[in-house]
Amino acid sequence: MSAPITRVTEWHDYPADMIIDVRSPAEFAEDHIPGAVNMPVLDNQQRAEIGTMYKQVSPFDAKRAGAALVAKNIAEHLQTKLQDAPRHFKPLIYCWRGGQRSGSMARIFSEIGWQSAVIEGGYKAYRKTVLTMLDNVPPTLKLIVVRGRTGTAKTHILRAALDQGAQIIDLEGLASHRGSLLGPEPAAPQPAQRQFESQLCAILRDLDPAKPVFIEAESNKVGQIHVPAALWAAMRGTNTIAIDASLNARIGFLIKDYDHIINDPSRLDPLLDWSVSRLGHEVVANWRTQIAANDWPAFVGALLNDHYDPAYERSSGSREHKVIATIDGGALDEAAINAAAAQIVGLKIV
Repeated sequence: MSAPITRVTEWHDYPADMIIDVRSPAEFAEDHIPGAVNMPVLDNQQRAEIGTMYKQVSPFDAKRAGAALVAKNIAEHLQTKLQDAPRHFKPLIYCWRGGQRSGSMARIFSEIGWQSAVIEGGYKAYRKTVLTMLDNVPPTLKLIVVRGRTGTAKTHILRAALDQGAQIIDLEGLASHRGSLLGPEPAAPQPAQRQFESQLCAILRDLDPAKPVFIEAESNKVGQIHVPAALWAAMRGTNTIAIDASLNARIGFLIKDYDHIINDPSRLDPLLDWSVSRLGHEVVANWRTQIAANDWPAFVGALLNDHYDPAYERSSGSREHKVIATIDGGALDEAAINAAAAQIVGLKIV
């Protein structure tokens, strides 16, 4: 006897054992529901070929050829990724609009005896939900922006605060970028904009608006990723916590945190090229001399004094925000970072 197929709209509340995205790998790479597994019923090339056949030959021929490919691909998934799925396996399946591709897989699963669910409206409905949340949730949050000069370990302090029970939004982690010309992560490219927004939406969904939410001060772009407009607006003018630390502590922290650049100084080229027209040849020539001599403390100190600290002063002076606490980052080592996080977690915020 076939198992029932359920169509759901509140997909995030459905008790699925696995979320299966049956769209092509290219569609999946652009965006998908966080945690979903890609099991395409048509790969990138097959999808293009069937679409061309539909327009240039006939819908009937395209559907017949597509059905054969879909059946073949689903059979492969059953023999590989799903070969150990148990008898009472309950998957949640979606495609672009919740139609043929997801329905095909659900029908085969039903014949096996698996109780499957299909997201009504598919990815398009999911994406609409994401956009609605990105517009509506940020204004309801009790955001606290964490500020500080470059090298005050703000991101590390926030992540330590998360481990200690605080609510945070880690924009740099979600964007896989540190928010400057030196920001690209060495082993992790930035996600597509839509995928960033999906990951952010998953965070927003779990936040308690009655409790403070800590977020690092950022510009409206983190690398190539745009911060959604409603969140960016909510960050501006809100209460602030300032992280302070000595120049020497910041230099030591940055040398450790950016060791991938010290090991490959060519990563500095975008910053050096960008800085010539803004700071002058003499300043950048001095930086190059320090880099060539492997005098990293001198270079990092000069970089902070010549560029990052003045930029921070200009940025802070142009924004209206109330500092509700200033926290000393101390030596910015692991113990000091955990201590600073504990101070944030312990703040009494009305």
